[in-house]
Amino acid sequence: MRMAMRNPGPMNMNFIPNAMIPPGAMLYVPPTIVPVLPPGLQALYDCCARIYPDQPNPLQVTAMIKYWLNGPDPLDYVSMYFNRGDEKKKIPPHWHYISFGLSDLYGDGRIHPVSNADTPSGFGFELTFRLKKEPDETSPPTWPAAVMQALAKYVYKTGNILCSGDHVSWHYPLDNSESRIQHMLMTEDSELGTAQTIFGPVSFIQIVGVCYDELKAAQQWNGAGVIDLMSTISSLGGSYLITDMRRGETIFELDPELREAVDDGIATQGSNLSGVSAHCSFTTDLDDDIKENDLGESNRNKSKEEESSEISVKYRKISLRNDETDNVDAPSRTSRHSSMSVSHDRNSRMSFASETGADEPVELIQTKYFKTIHLKIDYEAGILLPLALRGRLKHGRHFTFKNVEGDLAVTFVTASIEGSFVTEEKPYAIQGPWLQILVPQTHIEIISAEIENTEYPEIDSSSITFHWEKINLAITLNLR
Repeated sequence: MRMAMRNPGPMNMNFIPNAMIPPGAMLYVPPTIVPVLPPGLQALYDCCARIYPDQPNPLQVTAMIKYWLNGPDPLDYVSMYFNRGDEKKKIPPHWHYISFGLSDLYGDGRIHPVSNADTPSGFGFELTFRLKKEPDETSPPTWPAAVMQALAKYVYKTGNILCSGDHVSWHYPLDNSESRIQHMLMTEDSELGTAQTIFGPVSFIQIVGVCYDELKAAQQWNGAGVIDLMSTISSLGGSYLITDMRRGETIFELDPELREAVDDGIATQGSNLSGVSAHCSFTTDLDDDIKENDLGESNRNKSKEEESSEISVKYRKISLRNDETDNVDAPSRTSRHSSMSVSHDRNSRMSFASETGADEPVELIQTKYFKTIHLKIDYEAGILLPLALRGRLKHGRHFTFKNVEGDLAVTFVTASIEGSFVTEEKPYAIQGPWLQILVPQTHIEIISAEIENTEYPEIDSSSITFHWEKINLAITLNLR
């Protein structure tokens, strides 16, 4: 990622020394040239200027080669403002980062389809981030801009927008330090709100750095609820939700009563986590190695525990290249943040458009039914299955894995969930890119317990496969 930091100011004009002007000559001085900003960008700048009128030219991180010129970074600019905070309201001084590039800045179709004021501009949002200023800092760190670029790349690659309540599993300190802040929640920026441009509205979605326990609470319950709890912590700036990379305690350690609020929410409401991005593929025939494993199991005397769980688990030391023959190409694992996954916090009715991200089909898509399904999914997404089954399916809600490398969407449902095209008699089916898997109520706890209680192998094993014979379902978690 090649970016440069700049301080945009008025254009410097060349001047002519007095000694070079002949006596009696008249000198024409051209008017100052003021660059005309693209209208979408100008509208966002104006929105920022209302909050920071004394900082007309903030420091910016700018993409060296713009995305619309085939550069690698989707965000044209990230402005960095200094917010003095408010000691009386316990809002500490902090740096306020604001992106420009997820919405339509230009309106000429170079990136986004041309729209009007009635539809969202581009993806309909920009990212912001508030970082606590250290006492000895004289300029803002630039690493938040790199995090914002990584999130923007996810949005451009998948077409999935980030909304308030969503959460991102990052699994690494956001600033590459030893910090406990290794994940992110999304919320609305309390100051910026929504800007209206001639190309449509633009909301400002703020990134909030969180610890693992806070991410887990958001997954098990809902992101908005955890954000509300975080806003009660004065050291985080209240509703400003300022990320402090030196924070060593979770909100549950700072205030143990907050854990009870999360537990109560989980018990009464279940989870709002309706889906997560994943590297996934599937086949409709069980692999030979699973069949061989099943035959081996049937020729042995099984213990009562094995019989009750009906499961065979096999570790495979195979290359991930074996997945290249599946219906979806094997994902690249070379990216530094390949383990990043984005979870979407929704509670809307399931539909083709909501789960696949594509428009509703104009013509009726043929439904294909399968007798068996072997789902292959990355470990980071797969370990959320117990949460999906207990927190969603048990409460009559669906859960979707959206493939980041293609159009495939895999939705788990039960027989009672509206919008499903599978039945207990035909539990596995696909319409276009939308695969549905019906899990019988009798197997929700069985599947959850097996995945949750398995001791996962060390890094030398590439995958682990679970197989539930009675329902003809196999799931492989790719560990690397």
